[in-house]
Amino acid sequence: MQRLRPMTVVGSIAAVVAALPVLAAVAMAADPVLVRPGDTLTSIARRSGVSIEQIVQLNRLADPNRIYVGQKLRLEETPTVEAAPTSDGEIVHVVRRGETTWGIAMHYGVTVSAMAAANQMTNPGRIFAGTRLVIPGNAAPTPAPSAASAQPAPSSGGEIVHVVRRGETTWGIAMHYGVSVAAVADTNALTNPGRIFAGMRLVIPGGTPAPRGPRPESSATLPADMAAAVAKRDEVRRLIVAEAERFEVPVALALAVAWQESGWRQNVVSHAGAVGVMQLLPSTAEWVASSLLREPVDVHDVRDNVRGGVRLLAHYLARYDGSVDLALAAYYQGQTGTDRHGVYPVTRAYVDAIRGLQRLFGG
Repeated sequence: MQRLRPMTVVGSIAAVVAALPVLAAVAMAADPVLVRPGDTLTSIARRSGVSIEQIVQLNRLADPNRIYVGQKLRLEETPTVEAAPTSDGEIVHVVRRGETTWGIAMHYGVTVSAMAAANQMTNPGRIFAGTRLVIPGNAAPTPAPSAASAQPAPSSGGEIVHVVRRGETTWGIAMHYGVSVAAVADTNALTNPGRIFAGMRLVIPGGTPAPRGPRPESSATLPADMAAAVAKRDEVRRLIVAEAERFEVPVALALAVAWQESGWRQNVVSHAGAVGVMQLLPSTAEWVASSLLREPVDVHDVRDNVRGGVRLLAHYLARYDGSVDLALAAYYQGQTGTDRHGVYPVTRAYVDAIRGLQRLFGG
């Protein structure tokens, strides 16, 4: 689902991007600048009086070496606003820079699915600073923990303590032990469950001990809301499974990519023009059709869309010698950028999300 359109190559700033933090959400300004013929990030930065780093961060540029004529680039951050109740008692949360849908849902004690439904979100993984989100169920914010309770309690009575390893996420650890992320966060007083580090000791509330080797295929179950949506879209699931088996792509991985991209919905179209279950750009579909499948791919046909996206995923897995992370990076940020720079910092959250979904789907 390569998101990059034909673009104008600009001066390399890969070294700058390598130092940038991962941004789950960025702030958008009201007045974007329009990229003109001959523009580069350097010239735009100089003309606007902002830094290249700021432009890259605010616009989540997947490949900062490329911009295209007609592209709109934000130059300023939107001021942040706290949550406030509406006149009918509904809570509205105004997204702040760095917040994620998952973190907001946990803060108010609701599910991501419920919040996505309440706000008609086509992709709950993408939110922006300044977005106003209605919190369903009149939930109340979870109080922040005190400094005295910031450290995990000592293990007692057979309680499990998990020592975080490099590359692990709170989501993955919770799924590994069959508990919720919210439970892990509450037990360990994690103010930001998305930020854990190697060596941290996490108390697992009511978890079942699991081996330190590869995780078992069925170590997690789908949340109730998600399970209901999966059941309703079983016909699409069957298509994805069939194409994954055809092209020898791990079934759970194909299901996870499709869910992250569209929630297995063919009617989803992104702001960049990516279409359908696998979120294929028409230009990407044409390349897959001519170079990989040798048959037409209609992005508006669900069967063609699934076939094209899974075939593209198979291509990336083969190209990167089975590296799932690199294959997912290429699917998100494009093959050229992945060949040159590996996984961009801004892509890491996408890869981690799919890894978590893959475990939920049995992988």
